[in-house]
Amino acid sequence: MTRALPKKADTIGAGAVDAAREALLEEVDVVEVGEHLGHLGEDERVVTHFFACTRAGYRGWRWAVTVARAARAKAVTVDEVVLLPGDDAIVAPEWVPWKDRIKPGDLGPGDLLPTEEDDPRLVPGYTAGDEVVDQDSVRAVSDELGLGRPRVLSLEGRELAAQRWYDGSHGPDAPIAQSAPGSCGSCGFMLKLAGPLSQLFGVCANAYANDDGRVVSFDHGCGAHSEAQLSKKNLPAPLPEPVLDTLTWEELEKF
Repeated sequence: MTRALPKKADTIGAGAVDAAREALLEEVDVVEVGEHLGHLGEDERVVTHFFACTRAGYRGWRWAVTVARAARAKAVTVDEVVLLPGDDAIVAPEWVPWKDRIKPGDLGPGDLLPTEEDDPRLVPGYTAGDEVVDQDSVRAVSDELGLGRPRVLSLEGRELAAQRWYDGSHGPDAPIAQSAPGSCGSCGFMLKLAGPLSQLFGVCANAYANDDGRVVSFDHGCGAHSEAQLSKKNLPAPLPEPVLDTLTWEELEKF
């Protein structure tokens, strides 16, 4: 890959520092213009001069004055005067569309999140993209033609969901799973899903578990495993026998 070499600045345009400053001072106050920071050859007989910006709140920004001249002309004309951010300038973060900013849990009651017509996570329902089509499922597919859901999960959508669940707090890398006495796959409270995702995920049905009613991976786990048993080393130490204080015993008055 070859990189474009910087253009050689026009000699007359590069020397027009005073003309560029005068044009800049016609647009902004003199107290907002600092020293000359250099120039850049933009094109043939086109040069941009940079001046430090001393305006409050614009640290790292610089004034850019672009000058140009016609062929065989000895004087330059000003093309534009703009304020540009430098390498150390404080600028607003890159704009992100709202649909890419939404995170799980952001939606509240009454909020709507419409899907696009070409959403890659969805395919027409008649393709049965989220199903494993075999002889036993042909009837289910025919029942869905025109009568069931208009769109279903595509293979891409299913894989994205599986990866998100597996990498999240309900997968094997969660701290609670690392210290669990057993995995969810061997827990009696695990309810298996139907379809392709049933090979890796289920739903927790333990009312005392943190993940009750949530999708968890088979290699996830917690301390509420159905087969978890307290060992002797986990039992609290027995309390010592009570001691009767005989040193400060006071006799009760006799009546």
